[in-house]
Amino acid sequence: MSLSVEETEIGSVHIDQLELESGCILKDVSLVYERSGPRDGPLVLVEHALTGNHRTVGTERDPGWWRGLIGPGRFIDTRRYQVLTFNMLGGSDGSTGPKSVRPGGDGPYGTTFPFITIRDMVNAEYEALRKIGVHHVRAVIGGSLGGMRTLEWAVMYPSFMDMIFPLAVTPKLSAFGIAFNALARQAIMSDPAWQDGRYDESAPPYQGMILARMAGMLTYRTGALFEARFGREEKEGWGRAHDEIAYQVESYLLHHGRKFAARFDANSYLYLLKAMDRHDLLRDRISPDDVFKRIRARVVAIAFSGDLIYPPDELKLFVLRLKESGGHGSFHLVPTQFGHDGFLTEFDAWGWVIQEALADQLKDHDVVALPYAPVTRFHSG
Repeated sequence: MSLSVEETEIGSVHIDQLELESGCILKDVSLVYERSGPRDGPLVLVEHALTGNHRTVGTERDPGWWRGLIGPGRFIDTRRYQVLTFNMLGGSDGSTGPKSVRPGGDGPYGTTFPFITIRDMVNAEYEALRKIGVHHVRAVIGGSLGGMRTLEWAVMYPSFMDMIFPLAVTPKLSAFGIAFNALARQAIMSDPAWQDGRYDESAPPYQGMILARMAGMLTYRTGALFEARFGREEKEGWGRAHDEIAYQVESYLLHHGRKFAARFDANSYLYLLKAMDRHDLLRDRISPDDVFKRIRARVVAIAFSGDLIYPPDELKLFVLRLKESGGHGSFHLVPTQFGHDGFLTEFDAWGWVIQEALADQLKDHDVVALPYAPVTRFHSG
């Protein structure tokens, strides 16, 4: 069976049981997925970010979050490649996570859901791929939390893919990143509606989620972009000290905080933040050399200037160390005012790197600084 270039399949895979790093056994695991493109084409596995989901490609009428990069005639061309994305383990859009009903239980897991790691997420996807008959992929690609999973794929299952594209990520989460995650957690858990994680879905910790998202938004873009987009533009009706919104930038942050709080499960967010904190490719492994020698896939790493949480120099150093150990890879720095969120926009500035690498037309280089692409639109996430 072949999918047409515009056909998108939404499905799910059931795993009887999954052993987690903690030793816990998670039963009746389901991972939902989106699959696009020809079934006989090389498969590209996409790893979505923290608040993303499996709807990567979508359709022209209902585009997915990476439609500007992936689709018919785009940089990852679904006329040639099949593209598959799982909603990650612990996610908030259909896969098994804190909001799922416990097997044999009468309610959601909530905070009784076992602790999960990035490696658990990769293991779950590996088992799911085997279930649907996939034993090798052309590439794994992802940004941010998706980039963490992408890096782990290359270390955990080194012969499973030909190449990986880690975007806007580092081999371990920085102390600065952990600090912002802690701020988000405190915002949620300080909301009286959280009720130690036993909230009803009809009455979630809405205000805490809004604050958590607003804090996160400050790390996703650069100060230069906020200044260019908003400056000191005021809202109408400004004038009282206790007004909720006085400036347009406040309105923007609050708008996206509310959108996020209305669609994402709070407990899921808390679990995923903790998994990010735990991310470290060297954790519980023999040595850095052992990690680098395990990576057989070609690494095409892309970083974005102004990324506060995932400093580009850390990803560059990773690629240089990989090459010193005999691996194959290149590092590409994208100059942008979007900072971390560069991997979600301005595709013309860097999508060709992925296109050429998939077609084996991209040479390996230590460091490549891409030409500056001026901001043409403000991505709203």
